[in-house]
Amino acid sequence: MWQQIHIQTSSEEIEALEQLLLEHGAVSISLIDTKDQPIYQKEPGATPLWKHVTLLALFEANTELKPLLALLSFQPAVLNRDSLTVETLEDKTWERTWMSDFKAMQFGNKLWICPSWQSPPDPSAVNIMLDPGLAFGSGTHATTGLCLRWLDSQDLAGKEVIDYGSGSGVLAIAAALLGAKRVHAVDNDAQAIAATMDNSNRNAIGNRLITAYLPEALPELKADILLANILAEPLHELADRFANLVRPGGSLVLSGILDEQINELLESYGRWFEMEPATMLNSWARLTGIRKS
Repeated sequence: MWQQIHIQTSSEEIEALEQLLLEHGAVSISLIDTKDQPIYQKEPGATPLWKHVTLLALFEANTELKPLLALLSFQPAVLNRDSLTVETLEDKTWERTWMSDFKAMQFGNKLWICPSWQSPPDPSAVNIMLDPGLAFGSGTHATTGLCLRWLDSQDLAGKEVIDYGSGSGVLAIAAALLGAKRVHAVDNDAQAIAATMDNSNRNAIGNRLITAYLPEALPELKADILLANILAEPLHELADRFANLVRPGGSLVLSGILDEQINELLESYGRWFEMEPATMLNSWARLTGIRKS
């Protein structure tokens, strides 16, 4: 048996809370998203974290936690005192439990993401076999789902595609399996580049079809489709760059956008693209546009 304390805090307070908990006998500490917020690395080498964080501290069953809980209740770093709770956990194989919770998911009519340890529910569908990763995601977040549904609705045969901010490579792989002629995956994290190519190989996609680059190494080209599932701030910063990467008549797909950020991005990209109304899912937006001549 184990005991686990739940603490809601902010990313700025994590280090101090971790130190306090370790000093009081925590054997492990993990972090989860308190709110529905994806995270993306904005600078190489940075360690991104959600703004609102739930910290989970694991203790042995015989650890006396009342003094620690009393101490935590007076800590300004604890944002919600009512959320300061203790959970009793039974011994179990946590990895297997986590794996059993991840199920195949359908996006659109024919596209599925399937964990590599399960058989696809529909073998005749377009199945992306993926090992979900903490760092770069499984494709299940609303922002990624919006992009996957868009890809499923398109005829990608013969198209050249850029997946800018590729992470695990799920969008690049989806584009390739849906018929794209060539896919360029771009990310500023070398680990994301490795994850993209590893997942590409897992799906039997050759490196001629998907090529992964750091941003500065991306060759000059005019893509038929550019997808960018990143945050609003870098989307603003990259608007001119994206306009130069999409051919006239080509498609732009942006995600990672909150409702209150839509209008400013529509105005920014409207200089180069005929932008369409936003498509929403769970408070997240997808913006699409066609490159002007």
